[in-house]
Amino acid sequence: MKLTNFVNGEFRQEAGADFVPVINPATGEELAAVQRSTALDVEEAVKAAKAAQKKWALVPAPKRADYLYEIGRLMKQKKEQLAAVLTKEMGKVIEEGRGEVQEGIDMAFYMAGEGRRLFGETTPSELADKFAMSVRAPIGVVGLITPWNFPVAIATWKSFPAIVAGNAFIWKPATETPMMAYEMAKIFKEAGLPDGVANIVFGSGSEVGTAMIEHRDIRVISFTGSTDTGRKVAELGGRHLKKVSLEMGGKNAVIVMDDADLDLAVDGILWSAFGTAGQRCTACSRVIVHRDVKEQLQQRLLEKMDKLTIGDGMDESVKVGPVINKKALEKIHSYIEIGQEEGAELVRGGEILTGGHYDKGNYYAPTLFSGVTSEMRIAQEEIFGPVISLIEVASFEEAIEVNNGVIYGLSSSIFTADVNRAFKAQRDLDTGIVYINAGTTGAEIHLPFGGTKGTGNGHRDSGVAAIDVFTEWKSIYVDFSGKLQRAQIDNEA
Repeated sequence: MKLTNFVNGEFRQEAGADFVPVINPATGEELAAVQRSTALDVEEAVKAAKAAQKKWALVPAPKRADYLYEIGRLMKQKKEQLAAVLTKEMGKVIEEGRGEVQEGIDMAFYMAGEGRRLFGETTPSELADKFAMSVRAPIGVVGLITPWNFPVAIATWKSFPAIVAGNAFIWKPATETPMMAYEMAKIFKEAGLPDGVANIVFGSGSEVGTAMIEHRDIRVISFTGSTDTGRKVAELGGRHLKKVSLEMGGKNAVIVMDDADLDLAVDGILWSAFGTAGQRCTACSRVIVHRDVKEQLQQRLLEKMDKLTIGDGMDESVKVGPVINKKALEKIHSYIEIGQEEGAELVRGGEILTGGHYDKGNYYAPTLFSGVTSEMRIAQEEIFGPVISLIEVASFEEAIEVNNGVIYGLSSSIFTADVNRAFKAQRDLDTGIVYINAGTTGAEIHLPFGGTKGTGNGHRDSGVAAIDVFTEWKSIYVDFSGKLQRAQIDNEA
């Protein structure tokens, strides 16, 4: 199967276009071939989007929302098929694949509801016979750049608020996982979304992504990916005076206090650290544990880790799937070597899995380091794999300090039975997301998603906050006095 760009309501392939393979990370099987586009393809997509957006902006927002309701209905109808495609191209286990598709369904219905809100404000004027209000206005053509680890959920966080707000969009999916974008294009078409409102251009970040950021008619770039790449996006976007929304890396920690329910904490840590094989920006990679319960927690973690099933995510019994590619395997393994060189104790895992079905895919053993200090690179840098570092602390205050002592600020968690500690933690943890007695993953679509420091630049995906990215505020004054009134001058006491 060849995956071609979706522009102006049709799939189109330029003569002589290059294609690259899409590989199942669990089996090594070639699933499809995806078009490698150029700046010229971006130009064609922008022309279509620009023309379509002028008409789309005039459609009443509740009518725009009707398309999202239909998109959500189609996604729900095709949920099992979409989940299978997602698992095959990305590798996450099928149960997680279903969950991610459900997230997209939830976002469709949630953002459709915003079609009857999109609230502005009215406010008293300082002058007589004058009316003042603010409204949200669509921006125009927006660019969406999404990662491979959540090939549909993150795209819906961005595209659905863009649609309901009256914009048209160009979406560049990750080259590793283009099949979900292709399936979504078919859904957009089946839902009757007007041609040109949704456009998908496949290709590399260096070619397609750069062309999008530099294009004068794409006025917003919403990016999710690594912090290093996000910096480049921000720098280039800044030179072109674009609004740039960034959601980037994390070095998320679970804090386990001495009064915690240890069995609950272990379950939360395992799900957060090894779900999606640790390839979530919210994945737990640090466990900050009170010294009085460190040994107990470590032992219980090891017992549960030894029972994890690893393999092809299409197998319902598997709990940990592959990582995305060989390059990811090499990066993860390099951090195991770094940790050992730094003096951390490798307690479990730390190897690329080989033999049998492992040889066909990209599998890394769930890994646990103990004796980690907060200054070590494995406690500071994002590994993006199934690796946990245990960091021992002596107090609640030290736990908060260690949690906040990284360049990232996405998600954090604390397990404690003390309500005072729980409230202090949610106040003092410097992250955009805080969990009490739960792991670091599991965000819901009606709340803002994003983080502080090196994780983002102040914008948020998901929730009503996402609409801020894709609208401009317009202030409107209606003077019905019949005379010229000068604000601040004619209003002097």
